[in-house]
Amino acid sequence: MHEVTRILSAIERGDPQAAEQLLPLVYNELRKLAAQRLAREKPDLTLQATALVHEAYIRLVDTEAVNRWDSRGHFFAAAAEAMRRILVDQARRKRRPKHGGDRRRLDYAEAIQAPVPPGEDLIALDEALEKLACVDPTSAEMVKLRYFAGLSLAEVADVVGISPRTADRRWSYARAWLHQELVGG
Repeated sequence: MHEVTRILSAIERGDPQAAEQLLPLVYNELRKLAAQRLAREKPDLTLQATALVHEAYIRLVDTEAVNRWDSRGHFFAAAAEAMRRILVDQARRKRRPKHGGDRRRLDYAEAIQAPVPPGEDLIALDEALEKLACVDPTSAEMVKLRYFAGLSLAEVADVVGISPRTADRRWSYARAWLHQELVGG
């Protein structure tokens, strides 16, 4: 613990190598702190503890702005605050319409259960496929191959030139997208 305080003082004095020495000493504790913060967040959060630690650490030891930490505890309090601000910034970004904030989110299991309705009007399906092709041409091609050519998902993956796992994800996405387009909501 004395070592952390010494390195924090060196950072405060402007020693550029001190920041490199600090991370290995505090990384595990910062990781635990990040995991605790993320455990309280919604499960749809895409940020992982490691990324949160790295982003917070970069903000803390920014060489342009000299931070003053009185102690090890003060440093960890600042780290917790930096993590909180990162999470708030990400939540605000996800609310923006540009990032899908105005859309209803489906989890993966829900998207898989969203098939294209049987007996759907072929013209409406064609129009929806044209829209999907503008957004994601590969997924639109996959739908055409599965729905109209009757190929299996493995065969579609081979034809399109993607892995079976990627084909499965894209197929689920395409089905959910078409379901929303055809049925709404």
